[in-house]
Amino acid sequence: MYKRPAFHIDTSRCTGCKTCMIACMDKHDLPEGVLWRRVTEYVGGEWTARPDGTYTQNIFGYYLSIGCNHCQNPICVRSCPTTAMHKGKDGIVSVDHSKCVGCRYCEWGCPYSAPQYDAKLGKMTKCDFCRDYQQEGKAPACVAACPNRALDYGEYEELAAKYGEVNVIAPLPDPGITQPNLVITLGKNAKPAGSKAGKVSNPEEV
Repeated sequence: MYKRPAFHIDTSRCTGCKTCMIACMDKHDLPEGVLWRRVTEYVGGEWTARPDGTYTQNIFGYYLSIGCNHCQNPICVRSCPTTAMHKGKDGIVSVDHSKCVGCRYCEWGCPYSAPQYDAKLGKMTKCDFCRDYQQEGKAPACVAACPNRALDYGEYEELAAKYGEVNVIAPLPDPGITQPNLVITLGKNAKPAGSKAGKVSNPEEV
């Protein structure tokens, strides 16, 4: 049983192929428009003319595969009026559909857009850390599917010891809001939280 179930993303390895998204959708048979894991493309930079008429550039881009971070202080749990959204003894944040009324307060509160509304069910859904897979000794679907091994999972302390304790990068929100159980390996183009150097180029997907 976990104390702090966490994900790790290596932005130097992620190519934005979205295999993790497809694996998650397939494993959980998610309906159209419901994405428990999303891949953000963050890009920026410009071309600058030199006095001699040539040009230089500082263009950059990187990808972030983000699902639920099963936060230490999850806003989704605090904002749920029926206690349907809850954090279990294993640290995994889940939805109790017998209590969920589909009010979407959790969705509006979460800065990572982790809770997703299923219109057919009329209830909220979200990443459950592939709890069933892990009980069988298997990795979460997104982690297992990544062709570049950009994703990892496990106990937060172990991941932090292995990869470091960085848990924020542009365009992610301030980690102080929810204390996410997320560990990030920064690539060479990484921009700090709050940076205005770039923009999300695929907002319709995230």
